[in-house]
Amino acid sequence: MQGSTSNRPGAAIGFVLAAMLGISVNDVMIKSLSGGYALHQIVFLRAIFGIGLSLLLVQIEGGLGLLRTRTPLLHALRGLLVVVSNMTYFAALAVLPLADVTALFFVAPLFITLLSVPVLGERVGPLRLGAVTVGFAGVVIMQQPWAGSATLGVSRWVMLLPVLSALCYAFQQVLTRRLGISTRASVMTVYIQVTFILVSLAFYAVAGDGRFAEGQESASLVFLLRAWQMPEGSDWWILAALGLNSTLVGYCLSQAYRLANAATIAPFEYSALLLAVFWGWVFFATLPGLPVWAGMSLIAASGLFVFARERIKARAVAGTKRFWRR
Repeated sequence: MQGSTSNRPGAAIGFVLAAMLGISVNDVMIKSLSGGYALHQIVFLRAIFGIGLSLLLVQIEGGLGLLRTRTPLLHALRGLLVVVSNMTYFAALAVLPLADVTALFFVAPLFITLLSVPVLGERVGPLRLGAVTVGFAGVVIMQQPWAGSATLGVSRWVMLLPVLSALCYAFQQVLTRRLGISTRASVMTVYIQVTFILVSLAFYAVAGDGRFAEGQESASLVFLLRAWQMPEGSDWWILAALGLNSTLVGYCLSQAYRLANAATIAPFEYSALLLAVFWGWVFFATLPGLPVWAGMSLIAASGLFVFARERIKARAVAGTKRFWRR
């Protein structure tokens, strides 16, 4: 039996908070591996370790017959969006502090709010649009347009990678809401794992020997294109944990966006900002600079305002419905 979406914001918020915790742990593990392995190799092994759990979740939710779909192209598009979002995000993570990458990525909930209008037909009023504008101003501050490349320490192209990742992520999540009408969260997780495996194998066929990494000065490109190598010692355990954790993250995100309005859920993803600051300090001894703190505050404030407006509107609609039932 196919799943269906319902309006369960409490459960959706719980799922998205669990996903943010899992994502922050993923980021720490991948950043710790980025100095020795190719990004597409890490993604491949993560998917191989995770797909078994994904199939188990499908079996629990109704059986492997659920993997049949009438919308293969939409699922393929969603999978590719996830792959591009991951690749661009982790390429930036290899060279930028964890909190900075996470903060720049958090233009995603603002994109989701905007995309929910044309894609999902949801209404976003002028006050929420104003809040989104404030959030984008925060992103501009974090980009530090007044600073030169020498001050930033990295190319501006690298600093734009998390924003590109955020845009792909936003498209993916509004598609999740649309596909969730007829597709279980576990099934969508399997499709994503399969896409990661196929794309990673394609990368290996073209660049697995590392020839395109030779002579590259960009650490992000080296991370993306270096040669595959056999993992050593405890790295196997990290990769296995990464695969299992990523599966649970994908499942929780799919459930969250199936169960509630996209504009309602998106602000709760900001919990990952504080987690990123905490893990960056604990594991990598880094803390954000003033522009990142300022931009982060603007984005978080705009997201909380969007959420507050959504709750007020929901109560107003509920009150109207109760009145007309009398």
